[in-house]
Parts: sequence; C-alpha cells; structure tokens
Amino acid sequence: MNAFDRDLGRDIATLHYGDGEFAVLTPGRHVVCAVSGLKIPLEALRYWNPELQEAYAGPAEALKRWRELNP
Repeated sequence: MNAFDRDLGRDIATLHYGDGEFAVLTPGRHVVCAVSGLKIPLEALRYWNPELQEAYAGPAEALKRWRELNP
C-alpha cells in the first residue's frame, strides 16, 4: 500500500514524525496542519516538529509555531 492507493479507508493519516522522516501509523491521504488547519497531502509534507509530533503546511506555519514556543 502506498500514498497513491485509492482505497485507503480514511482520509486523515496518522504519522510518527522523526528527524528527517516520518512513519505512517494509519494510512490516509493527508494530515492536518497544526497551525493553519489546512489539509496537507502526504506527498507534499515537508515540515514537521518531531518533539511536538505536529505537521505544518509550509515554512510560514513552522516559523509561526517556532516563534510561539520561543518568544
């Protein structure tokens, strides 16, 4: 099974975010950005925080979260 399979059973994937890679725990088509709430297709996911286990839609959202945590 891969991210392009049509019969995934659900839309939202559950991932474990590591340093430089992520593991799919529950297959799905996308994850949700922790800052903006936007849906992020797995093939477009480039930004996440392994300590917080959060995904971000892009660099602006990742920077916003970093600034919230590091005032």
